[in-house]
Amino acid sequence: MAHSIDPLVNGTQVDEYIIDSVLGGGGFSIVYNAHLISEPTHTVIIKEFMPKKLAVRVNGTEVTSLDPSNPESYNKGRKLFFQEASTLATLKHPNIVDVTNFFQTNGTAYMVMKDEKGVNLQDYIRKYKGKLSEKLLRRVFPDLLSALKMLHEKELLHLDIKPSNIHLRQGGRPLLLDFGAVREQMKTRLYDARVVATSGFAPLEQVTERGYMGPWTDIYALGATMRSCIQGSPPPSAKQRKENDPMKPAVDAFKKKYSKTILEAIDWAMETDQRLRPQNCDELLDLLKQIPEEDYKEPQSFLNKFHLNTLSKVLPWKNSQ
Repeated sequence: MAHSIDPLVNGTQVDEYIIDSVLGGGGFSIVYNAHLISEPTHTVIIKEFMPKKLAVRVNGTEVTSLDPSNPESYNKGRKLFFQEASTLATLKHPNIVDVTNFFQTNGTAYMVMKDEKGVNLQDYIRKYKGKLSEKLLRRVFPDLLSALKMLHEKELLHLDIKPSNIHLRQGGRPLLLDFGAVREQMKTRLYDARVVATSGFAPLEQVTERGYMGPWTDIYALGATMRSCIQGSPPPSAKQRKENDPMKPAVDAFKKKYSKTILEAIDWAMETDQRLRPQNCDELLDLLKQIPEEDYKEPQSFLNKFHLNTLSKVLPWKNSQ
């Protein structure tokens, strides 16, 4: 059997939807633009479970285990994907991706999400090499903290916050994406091998066997994401920071370009010792609210005319200069 990971062909029917085009994908899924059969103007985003290393597509639509004699890994992955979709469907918050439907067919699983136009934060950081506006930080991150607060109140942890999992809609309104790593808050220090960890964004307790994860774990990742918006690259890994921290505090590294309070918030969120970080989202939100409007600083890169024109189309909250 030939190993095919081809996406579904445009025009393919999946449940009550028609595939319009491929939007993107990664190692575990393919994402499509689609529309409702009964209402062609109603567009949606569909995410199909399609792990490259575990699955094969046959007959154009069907997905099955790459190794028919050992389908356990594929079946487990499909179950976790479906579990992610069912969890997301219950998390109704203006800053969490809205899953409107999920189902299993074609030997795999799908989640259907509301179609909201915008840009990926990681792409935005890469395009402008960091140096993003303090207004962006002040617009985006309190909303993300609000979403995390609701998640934590439900005794859940996201555990994979990073720029590529944040979508910016018009006006800078953020959406938190990809809940494939979400876990119930741990009550013990027992190691969970299922926990994923993205280097630079995962704190020490997430990458060590005796780590005790909690809201402070997501807060570290959020702080690391804020720092990436400024410096244009991920911070050093948590293990590297523990051994010989090469990272200069944000209050020193970026003091000429951003207000002291927002830099203090980043440093506080990124404390290597989890006991020294904010223990819940409200603590960090309270600090961010203390930044007076007159303390805003804008990096010089934002004076670039093309950059400003782009922002006015996609993120129109940027000040004109």
